Amino acid sequence: MRLRMLVTLIVLASGGLRPPLAQASSFEREVLPVLTRAGCNAGACHGNLNGKGGLKLSLKGEDPVADLAALTRDMLARRADPIRPDESLILKKATAQVPHEGGARFARTSGEYAIVRDWIARGARPDAPGMPTLTKLIVSPANKVLFDPADRFTVRAVARFADGTARDVTALAAFEFTQVGVAKITPAGEVLREQTGEVVLLVRYMGAVAPVRVAFLPDRPAPDFTALAPNNDIDKLVFAQLKELRLKPADLAADHVFLRRAYLDAVGVLPTSDEARAFLASTDPRKRERLIDALLARPEFAEFWAQKWSDLLRNEEKALDKKGVAVFFRWIAAQLAADRPLNEFARDIVAARGSTYAHPPANFWRAVRDPLMRSESVAQVFLGVRIGCARCHNHPFDRWTIDDYYGFAANFARVDYRVLANDKKDALDKHEFVGEQIVWQNRTAETVNPRTKSAAPPRFLGAVTPDTTDGDRLGAVADWIAAKDNPFFARAQVNRIWLHLMGRGLVDPNDDFRATNPPTNPELLDWLAQDFAGNGFRLKRTIKAIMVSRTYQLAATARDRGTMGDDLHHSHAAVLPLEAEQLLDALAQVTGVPVRFSGYPLGLRANQIPAPPQSGRRFGEQGMGEKFLKAFGKPDRLLTCECERNDDPGLLQAFQLITGELMNDLIRDPDNRLGKLLSSGATDAAILDELYLAALCRPPTPTESKKLLALLAAAKDRRAAWEDVLWALLNSKEFLLRR
Repeated sequence: MRLRMLVTLIVLASGGLRPPLAQASSFEREVLPVLTRAGCNAGACHGNLNGKGGLKLSLKGEDPVADLAALTRDMLARRADPIRPDESLILKKATAQVPHEGGARFARTSGEYAIVRDWIARGARPDAPGMPTLTKLIVSPANKVLFDPADRFTVRAVARFADGTARDVTALAAFEFTQVGVAKITPAGEVLREQTGEVVLLVRYMGAVAPVRVAFLPDRPAPDFTALAPNNDIDKLVFAQLKELRLKPADLAADHVFLRRAYLDAVGVLPTSDEARAFLASTDPRKRERLIDALLARPEFAEFWAQKWSDLLRNEEKALDKKGVAVFFRWIAAQLAADRPLNEFARDIVAARGSTYAHPPANFWRAVRDPLMRSESVAQVFLGVRIGCARCHNHPFDRWTIDDYYGFAANFARVDYRVLANDKKDALDKHEFVGEQIVWQNRTAETVNPRTKSAAPPRFLGAVTPDTTDGDRLGAVADWIAAKDNPFFARAQVNRIWLHLMGRGLVDPNDDFRATNPPTNPELLDWLAQDFAGNGFRLKRTIKAIMVSRTYQLAATARDRGTMGDDLHHSHAAVLPLEAEQLLDALAQVTGVPVRFSGYPLGLRANQIPAPPQSGRRFGEQGMGEKFLKAFGKPDRLLTCECERNDDPGLLQAFQLITGELMNDLIRDPDNRLGKLLSSGATDAAILDELYLAALCRPPTPTESKKLLALLAAAKDRRAAWEDVLWALLNSKEFLLRR
């Protein structure tokens, strides 16, 4: 036994018993793809961080050198036996000839077996130096839509290499669907329908991944699009996709629906009853576009969108203190009000240093306190990339390696803090300080790469990195992020804007751009990004382009039942719950009673409060306004992600609306809108009209008027009856939802 092992090692060291023959199996081009295709190096198997059953392979074959050593040197070279290839443990395990927890991965008669056996028989050698690298993986078709009874099609994968050669690698590529149950695929690349639906097929070969969008749809007539005039290029791209899917867009939303939607989406508040009356009465054919222009010029626009950016930039009192939160919020709002280019806005934040009071964007670094947190936050917010998985191992679903992760973190390793003498420890966290801090760069600080055990050299993600070893690393990475040709920034920002206006990003989650998470409409995302970057990265311009589109202005309901099942392609508007601040401000506006926030003057709206006051306190210790915002999902701003805001309905929300102290106070206040209307001597019909316009942006229907006025006429206590009507309006779905 020992003699056989010794001979095997000698054979391996000498390159095998036989000289290389023509077209021998390639380790990197064939053997590793076979292992990937069989799932051997998946995260749930030997590609796990700690391996499985004593064998550890790199995830998806990302480290060929380590994999070669594991297969040919470990276990006294028992895994690959050039003398008796069929006795190699890797083959016996994969074909279940010996016990294998993963079961049989391929058969002895398969092409996969032949490739691995041939490689072992020829000496289990590495590939010759200088082998051309893979430059592109081309998968056809890239998009396939089939209508019943069609239930199958074939995928073909072609690899192109640096020397200009190409090879059909369909039999070597790994196939994976983003969700199970819609379709399956044969080893030969034939995709078979399992049920109607849409799914993405991911085709992987040698580290390259290509997505194929697949739709198996029921047979339905092709809708007539001739009468649907697009308002702009957004509509053209959306309608082209809907036509391909045989989905007819919904009708345009009614004026009162559009009015309410536009106010809530652009400025976060409802129109007043007078504004609603004026818009509904207008016969101007361009009144919707004129309304959008007017909303983008209002101060509420900057305050509302500053709240969104404050969520992302972790603008909260626990880390920044109350003054830091206030100056940061005001700075963000001022940039948005002036329509500052978003790339310059991003550059100011990433390159910021100095006093957190005198130079507000420096507060961003006060909220993210270590290099790893900083790099993950910057990548997620400004680039739309989640690199956190690469902290411990190469990213399983993206191209980022451990070296990429720690190289990017090295750009932020030198951020340091100087605490002024009059500052004091924060009672909420002994590691934080109340008061002004100075952000500066410590030119001696570095980030250690745990793989190399040495300081990681600074690295940009997927781009050439200038030498900043001894220079201004923050300034360099800020300039790269803000550059017009940055491949990430524009796409991430327009996708975020689309999410806030349309209810779902073209890439979802909106800050998780990767080849394995393709956009629902790639052409539309490309157009939005190019238009955004080509016109100065202006937020207001992109918002207007989306809001004036027919796509944005569609109704939330459609006559076609098949269209109503569409949640991805924007054939109709999304129905969304009001955000916490929108809802609280709407309640205060409709009732005419301002909500008090501790530490702030009475009369400020929820969207004007820089951060939730006393956000570190428990729910039971907060005031009514704070309780309400917390119950309806206002985030604590502990994550750089929209996902922290939670709008899922729950019992706590129901209690707040039905019997909550705040709701009761708003409705019963003697000086609220209802009280003033009753005191003015207005008729029941006039009061009803006013309340409907204030809450729902429309007058009551004849049926609603008839029933409610009859109820009010029969009431013994007029004020109490009107309170019931107001309560019912404020608890109606039409009020609580943006549609």
